[in-house]
Amino acid sequence: MSLSDTATPSAGSSPGISSGLQTETSARKPSPSAVTKELIAKAAATRRRISSRLKIRVGIVCTLLVVIPIMLAGFLPLPDPNHQDLAQRLLPPLTEGHLFGTDQLGRDLLSRVLHGGQVSLTIGVLAVVVSGVLGVIAGAAAGYFGGRLDTVVSRLIEAQMSLPLLMMLLLVVALFGASIPVITFVIAIAQWPEVARLTRSMVLVEREKPYVSAARILGLHRVQILIQHIIPNVIKQATLVVLLLLAQAVLLESALSFLGAGPQRPFATWGRIISDGQDYITTAWWLVTLPGLVIVLMVVGVNLFGDGLRDRPRRKKKGA
Repeated sequence: MSLSDTATPSAGSSPGISSGLQTETSARKPSPSAVTKELIAKAAATRRRISSRLKIRVGIVCTLLVVIPIMLAGFLPLPDPNHQDLAQRLLPPLTEGHLFGTDQLGRDLLSRVLHGGQVSLTIGVLAVVVSGVLGVIAGAAAGYFGGRLDTVVSRLIEAQMSLPLLMMLLLVVALFGASIPVITFVIAIAQWPEVARLTRSMVLVEREKPYVSAARILGLHRVQILIQHIIPNVIKQATLVVLLLLAQAVLLESALSFLGAGPQRPFATWGRIISDGQDYITTAWWLVTLPGLVIVLMVVGVNLFGDGLRDRPRRKKKGA
């Protein structure tokens, strides 16, 4: 056999052989992946949106399961929360006429939990409203005006957040008494630094944006720019923080009541109900467990609702 017999096909070779070689060569090349960065980003955004919706719905359900019965406690056919009947003391749950059972003095536990929830939620809501107003005003002023005001507010925030929270609350309550206004104000003072710190950081960003410079050129006063233009742009994120602080306020009030520093009798707060029932935890578990589950349901519901609102993807404006 000559070398010409083993030579490569010439230009006049069979088209079938050349097409086969081209097919084999193209088959060896890896095909481009169908997964792109855009699809990955869309999938991540979809997961965040679904997770946010789930958190919001579960949070709303858990919160309403607690809030609605508390709001309707005065209209429901429930016994007087302070009525004592020693003949019916320590009845277990699901007893006729006593869904949650009775306590050591024969008082209906469900009625005490619902009426006590009115006190606890009232203190919590008032506390977060006061702390939100103080935090937004102090944080916005510190972030926008800067200078000595910013230094003073920042040092106050750092000093208060470095103190043990519960010990500070107990000290203030011991000095001024355990009334509802005092406890509300104490919890508000304890929570304002978190709102102020977030508001200050957002205002520092907002004041450098072009619309603030345009407002200055138009001759608007600095206070007017802060109130009418900057605060409306940061109030939404600050409100989410205040909503998350509601759960913390309820827990703080329950902790103070459990330690005996909450509203005094005849107010039946959640913390006091648990404190009164802790001596019977081995024989009457429902005195501690059921009020504790109500607190957990309330706190988890508020936290899930706030987290869902915070994680919700922002809608893009048309034409953006």
